[in-house]
Amino acid sequence: MFSIFILFIEYCNSKSDIFAPMKIKPHSRKILTRLKAFRHRKSQKIICIGKNKTGTTSISALLKQLGYVVAPQEPAELLVHDWYKRDFRKIIDYVKNYGEAFQDIPFSLEETYEHLDKAFPTAKFILTIRDSPEQWYQSLTKFHGLQFGKGGRLPTKDDLMNATYRYRGFAWEVNRMLHNTPEEEPYQKERLIEAYHRYNQNVIDYFEGKDDKLLVVNLASSDALTKILAFLNKTGELAQMPWENKTL
Repeated sequence: MFSIFILFIEYCNSKSDIFAPMKIKPHSRKILTRLKAFRHRKSQKIICIGKNKTGTTSISALLKQLGYVVAPQEPAELLVHDWYKRDFRKIIDYVKNYGEAFQDIPFSLEETYEHLDKAFPTAKFILTIRDSPEQWYQSLTKFHGLQFGKGGRLPTKDDLMNATYRYRGFAWEVNRMLHNTPEEEPYQKERLIEAYHRYNQNVIDYFEGKDDKLLVVNLASSDALTKILAFLNKTGELAQMPWENKTL
């Protein structure tokens, strides 16, 4: 009963200042956090496993519009170190407790989808793709050039090591963990395109014969929204696909 009261006060605080004097104490906030986590444990998981720059931000916006609790990206990205060690325990725990929908790193990385599929048998997976690997590569490098490169050019090792995204050097660490490219050429086109193609094919092979578990969709296609809504059993709830964070 006390926990329900906490939730009620939290809700009222979010809507008005009527209960402003009723500050929620730290131990009460811990109870609230546990209650929210328990609710997420019982929910179905929607996991977008498409590579960065395949429309993952747009998928996130769409899922929010559909009422899903989309987990925050920053703490999830920091789990890339666990993924690199192939220790999926914290990633599984994150999915269990911190939302209903997930996208980007580490969910878009090799093998993660296999472990999450086994840990969450009712989970649904969305693999977003581009028109071609070439288009994906151009979009990725343009985005990283704007984010990390000086003057928008293709980032170098030095650029990535000094980038302050998340923390200084994180961008370089991720590049080394994800891409088997020479240090002097961290965005070598042939290897990145090969990795993109291999990853998508591995996902498709893993979910072969499980159309209810995996949706492969190109957000640029005219029927993308219809396919996604049908896959999530939410047909007809939105009229237009959001398009966020577009670079190419």
